Amino acid sequence: PMRTCISTANQQGQIQKMLRIGVDIGGTFTDFALHDATGACIAIHKQLTTPSDPSKAVIEGVQTLATDNSLSLADVQEIVHGTTLVTNAVIERRGATTGMLGTAGFTDIMDMGFERRYDLFDLRITYAQPLVPRARRIAVTERIRFDGTVETPLDEAAVQEAAKAFADCGAEAVAVCFLHSYVNAAHELRAAEILRAELPEVFVSTSAEVFPNMREFERWTTTCVNAFTGPMFDTYLNRLESGLGQAGFGGQLYIMSSSGGMLTTATARRFPVRALESGPAAGALMSASHGRALALNNLLSFDMGGTTAKGALVVGAEPIKHYEMEVARGYQFRRGSGLSIRIPVIDMIEIGAGGGSIAEVDERGLLKVGPRSAGAMPGPACYGQGGSKPTLTDANLLLGLLDEHFFLGGTMPLDTKAAESAISNSVALPLGIDTMRAAYGIHDIVSEDIARAFRIHASERAFDYRSASMVAFGGSGPLHAMAVARKLKIPKVVFPVAAGVMSALGLLVSPLAFEVARSRRIHLSDLTAEDFEATFDALEREVTAILDEAGVPRSELRIVRRLDMRYQGQGHEIEVVLPEAQSAGSLFDEIEELFGAAYQAIYTLRLDEPAEIVNWKLEAIGPTVGLGERYQLGDGADEVTAQKGTRRAYDPVQGQFTDWPVYDRYALRPGMQLSGPALIEERESTCVIGRGDQVVVDQRYNLIADLNITDDAQGKAV
Repeated sequence: PMRTCISTANQQGQIQKMLRIGVDIGGTFTDFALHDATGACIAIHKQLTTPSDPSKAVIEGVQTLATDNSLSLADVQEIVHGTTLVTNAVIERRGATTGMLGTAGFTDIMDMGFERRYDLFDLRITYAQPLVPRARRIAVTERIRFDGTVETPLDEAAVQEAAKAFADCGAEAVAVCFLHSYVNAAHELRAAEILRAELPEVFVSTSAEVFPNMREFERWTTTCVNAFTGPMFDTYLNRLESGLGQAGFGGQLYIMSSSGGMLTTATARRFPVRALESGPAAGALMSASHGRALALNNLLSFDMGGTTAKGALVVGAEPIKHYEMEVARGYQFRRGSGLSIRIPVIDMIEIGAGGGSIAEVDERGLLKVGPRSAGAMPGPACYGQGGSKPTLTDANLLLGLLDEHFFLGGTMPLDTKAAESAISNSVALPLGIDTMRAAYGIHDIVSEDIARAFRIHASERAFDYRSASMVAFGGSGPLHAMAVARKLKIPKVVFPVAAGVMSALGLLVSPLAFEVARSRRIHLSDLTAEDFEATFDALEREVTAILDEAGVPRSELRIVRRLDMRYQGQGHEIEVVLPEAQSAGSLFDEIEELFGAAYQAIYTLRLDEPAEIVNWKLEAIGPTVGLGERYQLGDGADEVTAQKGTRRAYDPVQGQFTDWPVYDRYALRPGMQLSGPALIEERESTCVIGRGDQVVVDQRYNLIADLNITDDAQGKAV
């Protein structure tokens, strides 16, 4: 069976019956991790994703994981699930037929957008089309002023007429988007009440619930995405819960949110937009956890699977979090060409580079890899499932970086001849070069594309990689980590235990959490300590009510308060994180100084202008489950030869194929040291160590690699 047991040192033996499973669906593989809450054991599993019905791979995988470890799913208390299903539905426009109920005179805001060009000089740019076309946007008479007072009452008869029109056009979901509803939600809530009464089978979403912030275009777009994906996500969760229940699971299913916290299925059904970046967030959280354990506070979290590569920055031992993102970019993946979303999300860069990325010669006669992917079906040519297009995995196999007999621990043999044929016919012959040179070109182009994307992402955030470390994981991450780190001048790379399925492990350390951000613009001089505390108390009641659904008592919640502030006259704000305190009112006298310090840290000065608060944010975080302090790989045998043998693999320093030592990662023990070139194999991935690089195994069985970044010969062409 395709699994690994990672046991707490000196606690080998029977797995205890306090179990949680993490499940991360990727574009090519679905990853599983089983954790015993007593710390006795972790077991992992990996299998191909089922694109036609992702729940099928999830249900099959958890059953396999339980069976292989002599367990019953009835013994599992929790399953934590991360998925890109919501993102894919938006990108592919596979959501519900959605209508929009808007304030009269303002529904065309969805077409007007920001009214700016994201590239002033490109005449071909395009913008993302609204998820709700004009024909399904119905305007009703109502008007609330910016201060929350009612100017024009809601025309309830018009809402009832709109309900009939939505029924006639076959709407499965409706987004209710009124002006200034973030300050007074009365009209939206009443309209939603009418729609639910008239259309009981229709999913209704209000902007005041989804994103109660000013700036109506982003608020309404986010609400439309929530409505568009609601019925699909509800159907998926129903199918998943039913299948797991039939398999014997009677515990609690949780969904990972984009901000790094778990949601109950009830909350996820209300706010599917919160799961847009569900899976990738778990990997960033796990990287931060490793960073804290290793006293590495500034990190690049590098996750590379079969379809995409993702990078997230960890600063001060915490991933950077933002409150805006863009999904479904439609023009050359350019910022500004997608749908603008406002939700709490871990800030990351994602590009179409993974093991399944297809290599081809473009119209200029140049080699290009990605963003198109072969996915799980048919997959790379070497998978032997009918795929004929050359991919990165095919190239890595030809270069000797992968063992055709040990892919997924030998459970999935690869076809080297099919990989060679695909690269030769589609890349080498059109370019007039040797097949192996084409293979290395594919490998190096992907590493360079990833490094370039990460470099831009870091420079925009004033992050210097030269004083940071990298945590590399995912099925393809360890294959490319050292090459990417060398290009970015990152001196140290950490390969964690079970790097190939680390996002699934990250799901297991994610706490139950929920966050709200509400706009209320007010000058500090107009605010009192009592008003300040009352505003945060209202947010706290809203958030804790949601977590009450999961049975988390208030005494176990950690409350984090943040403010978006700016000087009077400015158009955008900065975030100020407040110190943790039992009462928000006790922090009131510190606000002005905290804002001034935060502003000075960014802009090196303070202004002699009145300050104002724009957005109020509060996050409630439940207790975190740890995975233990020290792990041991394999079956604990003492007499195991770490080096499995040698394999011919391409050495970019010497520009030719040489013999590389191949090590069994499960035989490595703390304190062991290795020098590159070396291939360190585990069942889910292979760590590629370059010539001159040094690796040591730490007490937690992580591989800590120090790069020989002074060698300018690295990356020499074939």
